[in-house]
Amino acid sequence: MSEWSLPESFDFQGRRVRYGIRGEGPPLVLVHGTPWSSFNFRHLIAALAEDFRVYYYDLLGYGQSDQSPGDVSLGIQNQVLAGLLDFWKLETPAIIGHDFGGATLLRAHLLDGCDFKKIVLIDPVAISPWGSPFFRHVQQHEAAFAGVPHYIHEAIVRAYIQTAAFKPIADEVLSRMVSFWQDGGGQAAFYRQIAQADSAYTDEVQPLYGNISRPVLILWGREDRWIPAEQGEALKSMIPGAALQTIAEAGHLVIEENPGALVAAIRGFLAHP
Repeated sequence: MSEWSLPESFDFQGRRVRYGIRGEGPPLVLVHGTPWSSFNFRHLIAALAEDFRVYYYDLLGYGQSDQSPGDVSLGIQNQVLAGLLDFWKLETPAIIGHDFGGATLLRAHLLDGCDFKKIVLIDPVAISPWGSPFFRHVQQHEAAFAGVPHYIHEAIVRAYIQTAAFKPIADEVLSRMVSFWQDGGGQAAFYRQIAQADSAYTDEVQPLYGNISRPVLILWGREDRWIPAEQGEALKSMIPGAALQTIAEAGHLVIEENPGALVAAIRGFLAHP
């Protein structure tokens, strides 16, 4: 597996956000979720860069971006996205968000006035309630988790990530995903972003979904055990004119399990006038 590297950086309030740009064509922005990074979009990036100029980055506190102590909640991620869009000089790009990335782009659109030509949401965190018992346990004992021996931390992260997939994740890929939460301050950063997860950030924008007027495509792994596919139906009913498509034999980590089906659906949606 080739090395994954984000060559560029953006300064957000003194904290470094790493990003990359690939391809030529209309602008398309990708926003990942938790506990992922832009690495998990690599299949989509490679395919979509054939037709679009693809902008991708690691959320603040994730992957190769700044993982030092600080705010990494959903309350700041939309501000980071708004800052990047301004920095990239993008006015109405198409945008794709997975998991927390969906919440981030929805907040940027509805709270920060960021306009998008079209919106694709993949298994998004968008409707309360959300957050697993593991989330709640970490929120109560963040310091204890951040201080466990590294080998225990690695086992926790590996087991946690695997539950997001319907099918087993290749060990090489799983190891790469875990590595982003091990290097430097990665261990503390992993539990920090969970401890700061709060459904208040989606509660804030959920009543505004009916105001969305841009075309929206919702894609959902049919076997998602983190956020049931029924939430896709509920979200579709809240967003005027939204379309919903489920992906068979894929879970919450559909971006790894069946990127080909996602690319086909996204291309069709973005190509439609």
